[in-house]
Amino acid sequence: MDWSPLLSTLSGAAIGIVATLIADRNRWRHDNANEALRLRLDIYTQYTTIVKVLGETLRALAERDHPSADERALALREAFRESGIGIASERMWLIAPQPVVKASNSVFHCLRRICDGYVDGTAVSDPEDRARWEARGRAAAEMRKLMREDLGVGPLTERHSPLLDDHDNPAAR
Repeated sequence: MDWSPLLSTLSGAAIGIVATLIADRNRWRHDNANEALRLRLDIYTQYTTIVKVLGETLRALAERDHPSADERALALREAFRESGIGIASERMWLIAPQPVVKASNSVFHCLRRICDGYVDGTAVSDPEDRARWEARGRAAAEMRKLMREDLGVGPLTERHSPLLDDHDNPAAR
């Protein structure tokens, strides 16, 4: 009996099965990488949006008249707590690479210092307030840069937000 046709058929089948398994594994890896990228994009978008909205909320609350310093402090702390930044920060700690986590944590602490400054009575646009906002702006720019690198998109050539000194300069907008 000639075993050549049977061995050829079995070899062909084995090669086909192995090739299919390799192709499926590669497709799974590619899909998994794309899903991880989409997840990081969602987390980064959520975090940067919360950072922006929280900053605007803190500034608006600090500018508003409050019946007492205690009520102002309560409103500011409640806004910080209810903003969702704590949950977004925890998601960042679980998913993002170390450089992005470090940068996002820096932004978190900048916002915390801004909030605490307003709670302590710092007025909007006082030199201390301006310094805190500039620190937040630098930290946020670094965070966005690292996020963009992680997502594989190129760097930005312009600043996301103008410097505080540029708010009165129409050419800087």
